[in-house]
Amino acid sequence: MTDTPTYNSEGLERMPLHVFSEKAYLDYSMYVILDRALPHVGDGLKPVQRRILYAMSELGLAATAKYKKSARTVGDVLGKFHPHGDTACYEAMVLMAQGFSYRYPLIDGQGNWGSPDDPKSFAAMRYTESRLAPYAEVLLAEVGQGTVDWQPNFDGTLEEPKLLPARLPNLLLNGATGIAVGMATDIPPHNLREVADACIHLLAHPNATLAELMSHVPGPDYPTEAEIVTPAAELVRMYETGGGSIKLRARYEMEQGDIVITALPYQVSGNRIMEQVAHQMQAKKLPMIEDLRDESDHESPTRLVIVPRSNRVDAARLMSHLFATTDLERNYRVNMNTIGLNGRPRVMNLREILVEWLCYRTETVRRRLQHRLNKVIDRLHLLQGLLIAFLNIDEVIRIIRTEDEPKPVLMVRFELTDAQAEYVLNTRLRQLARLEELKIRSEQEELAEERDRLQQTLGSEKLLKKLIREEIRKDAEKYGDERRSPLMERETAVALDETELAPSEPVTVVLSEKGWVRSAKGHEIDPMGLGYKAGDSYLAAARVRSNQSVVFLDSSGRSYSVQAHSLPSARGQGEPLTGRLAPPKGADFVAVLGGEPEDKYLLASDAGYGFIVTLRDLYAKPKAGKAALTLPKSARVLSPVQVLNMNSDWLVATTNTGHMLVFPVSDLPELPRGKGNKIISIPAAQAKAREEYVTALAVVHQGGGLTIHSGKRHFTLKPADLEIYRGERGRRGRMLPRGFQRVDAIAVI
Repeated sequence: MTDTPTYNSEGLERMPLHVFSEKAYLDYSMYVILDRALPHVGDGLKPVQRRILYAMSELGLAATAKYKKSARTVGDVLGKFHPHGDTACYEAMVLMAQGFSYRYPLIDGQGNWGSPDDPKSFAAMRYTESRLAPYAEVLLAEVGQGTVDWQPNFDGTLEEPKLLPARLPNLLLNGATGIAVGMATDIPPHNLREVADACIHLLAHPNATLAELMSHVPGPDYPTEAEIVTPAAELVRMYETGGGSIKLRARYEMEQGDIVITALPYQVSGNRIMEQVAHQMQAKKLPMIEDLRDESDHESPTRLVIVPRSNRVDAARLMSHLFATTDLERNYRVNMNTIGLNGRPRVMNLREILVEWLCYRTETVRRRLQHRLNKVIDRLHLLQGLLIAFLNIDEVIRIIRTEDEPKPVLMVRFELTDAQAEYVLNTRLRQLARLEELKIRSEQEELAEERDRLQQTLGSEKLLKKLIREEIRKDAEKYGDERRSPLMERETAVALDETELAPSEPVTVVLSEKGWVRSAKGHEIDPMGLGYKAGDSYLAAARVRSNQSVVFLDSSGRSYSVQAHSLPSARGQGEPLTGRLAPPKGADFVAVLGGEPEDKYLLASDAGYGFIVTLRDLYAKPKAGKAALTLPKSARVLSPVQVLNMNSDWLVATTNTGHMLVFPVSDLPELPRGKGNKIISIPAAQAKAREEYVTALAVVHQGGGLTIHSGKRHFTLKPADLEIYRGERGRRGRMLPRGFQRVDAIAVI
């Protein structure tokens, strides 16, 4: 079968399925795009919205009229213009009545029309009442003045306007959202006065640049008072391309130490915010918040109170976290896709929308003036005939009384047109009084002046623009208001990391010789007194805060970091570190470090090399860690020693052969990683064979001493005694006294 449709013997059309499907889907797509989902640049409305407003105006539901049941309006819309579902039609009507959804509502509703917390909570249409809002006059005032084209309704019994003669660019004022087939639209609302100023400027300066227009329209203006925190450069890019995003952030203020949220982003529910914050509190991710309350009422529609746990909580940092993790800050997509004057959808930038709307408005005003001019000329024509008849009233009466067909006789006798003769014949006798001549001549003069004025305006582009400009200015004064969404420059919201979210409590992290780890509350605990598995014993401990990171060092010189609050409790025997970390094969954990990130430690190997490292430089990804200390061949890692004062502390190093050297800690370099510099001299041959190596390192504070332990014996060295062993870094040092040359440990006093 060819792609060309054929007919069978019964006259039925036959065509390939793919041809029929393609045509049917294309027709459906065009219908959805042009007649359902996308607004028109002229009046900024979709067909269902346009039909609702027109039906209400036909019902006489002006802003000054009495309210009428919404069901009556929906019935008229469905029965006369829009044969679709009543639910969808009513929801479109509700949206136009919600002050929190539309920047400038088109419908004035009475009853339950939903709330910001639940926009879908509106009552059924049989309960609510409605009428047009005053702003709707901007769209409907000129409908009957020859300004728009008309089309038959769905059954051909009535006519409806193709577009409404908008006096202001409603597309930008109220924005629009819609999803069609293969395209969508998301146009944000704007401030009426700002957009009107931009239109007036563009009328006066047709070649105005986007930057000049943005001096009048700096950004969108949403129904809520949340801040627009989108950077200015992104706003410029959005208006240049017609696409981008807008970021809205809630507004808050401090009241007696409490954080009070007074404005939420567009279409964000206060209940939703309460749920999101409460969920984080339940998950113990917001320990700095003590209480959360919703104090919203009629006087304060938005009032969410967050009570910090203490006055030491950084409110700005806390709110930054909430902005990043809840709907207190929200992004809105912008895609200014609309149906242009040529009937085709396309994405327009700000200037293109204003230019097209001004073209539409200019043509609308021209048609209105021409329509009025035609009315005036027709009226002058009738008055001219009436005046002729009035001046010859006796002859006119005689012809009417004596002639069977007076109309053609009157037309011949007084050179009247058909319309004039018909008008004379339909004139009432009471209008033939003496005063009527004065009224006729007065009306003629007024209409003649209006005719000349209209012709002059239609014949002058300058006067036409002046009229449009004055009308826009008057409407801006009548319907305009102040900006609600302030444009602010704010820092990017950043979520709190785990260390900031965890409660800050003193804990002691204990590491066993077999690599098992646990965390005990408090710093007073005796780690050696804890129970250990058979064959295991205490190795090292670090006293930290629960919101700090703990660093583990293995025998290969790699460092790892883990959050202290994530470690198992000391009530049990802990867990093996190898379950969290992945040290090289054969490596064991040899030390645990903790404290502030700026704390400094001496990192060294028993080959006599080392350097000073900041604790922050030892932080690493939990699993693989990172290389911190480079070990010479056959060397081993020594337990790190904390350095409190680089300028005054002394470093004490001892070897297994009894040599001891003392020198200033400041002689060692500060490095993030590496082998380090020579601390004490060890002959290369002895070091290689491990015949000599460093047995102990200690950092002595200024004015302090130390105790050397050798087996069961020990002796104390006072500050003056340490001077004997003082020398330059990297030297051999002096021998310790006989009997104390095998150093087991050094204790600083």
